[in-house]
Amino acid sequence: MKKILAGFLVALVVMTIAGPVFAGATYDKVAKSGVVRVGMMYNSIPAAYFNDKNEWVGFDVDIAEEVVRRIGASMGKDLKAERIKVNNKTRISFLTSDQIDMSVANMTHKRERDRTIDFSITYFFDGQKVLAKKGKFKALKDFKGKKLASMQGTTSEKNAMELLKKLGDPNATKNVISFQDEPSCFLALQQDKVAGWSTDSTILLGYAAKEPGKYELVGDFFSSEPYGIGVPQNDSDWRDAINFAIQDMWADGTYKKIYDKWYGPKTPYYFPLTEEIEMWP
Repeated sequence: MKKILAGFLVALVVMTIAGPVFAGATYDKVAKSGVVRVGMMYNSIPAAYFNDKNEWVGFDVDIAEEVVRRIGASMGKDLKAERIKVNNKTRISFLTSDQIDMSVANMTHKRERDRTIDFSITYFFDGQKVLAKKGKFKALKDFKGKKLASMQGTTSEKNAMELLKKLGDPNATKNVISFQDEPSCFLALQQDKVAGWSTDSTILLGYAAKEPGKYELVGDFFSSEPYGIGVPQNDSDWRDAINFAIQDMWADGTYKKIYDKWYGPKTPYYFPLTEEIEMWP
């Protein structure tokens, strides 16, 4: 009996030293397959897009790869991140239909979305603004009665309508013109089909950088957009594994290095880091 108890205590100590031990549907599946299916955008600059060399790069891409690497290290495995294209319409449905294991795709954590999926802790902090041609508008109030581009089925679309309503625009709903994706929104702005394009500010910065000096962000933030990594609902072990990876990245400085690579002062997309990742003792 003493030998059994001693063996149990040794095993317990080893497990404690090794770190957290997870289990659960997604975690076990990933451990067995050695692959994490990651849903990411592919035309969202600088979050996740194909560069001139046709390489899939961006902030979200680097974050996802590092999260997967760290989860693999905690398993004692060399996990592979299988990148799967998603858009604003499929980034949730691919999770609920088990086509991806995590969605790292410019996704704001909203209560409405929590009905069908779960989220990691916030890994990126943004807010919504309006992009317009330089010198045409000075403040948000100037967009009253004007047409704004937005992406169909997103929180940005709803926020843009609410903005115009608050400004007293009687045709607020009609004046928000919805498009399928970011490139279509930017094209509409380029062709003067809309007065502005409204979505998360870092997305707007990415497109404005394509034509330096021609576009500008107008006014203040009018919404808060905390991004979370989407995960299958009711799978706490998998969510915790992702959360711990994000927190460890913050603690050892890896997160800041990735952030500065894409949003630092030496980039075309400069966006000061003003918030901190939620840490647990």
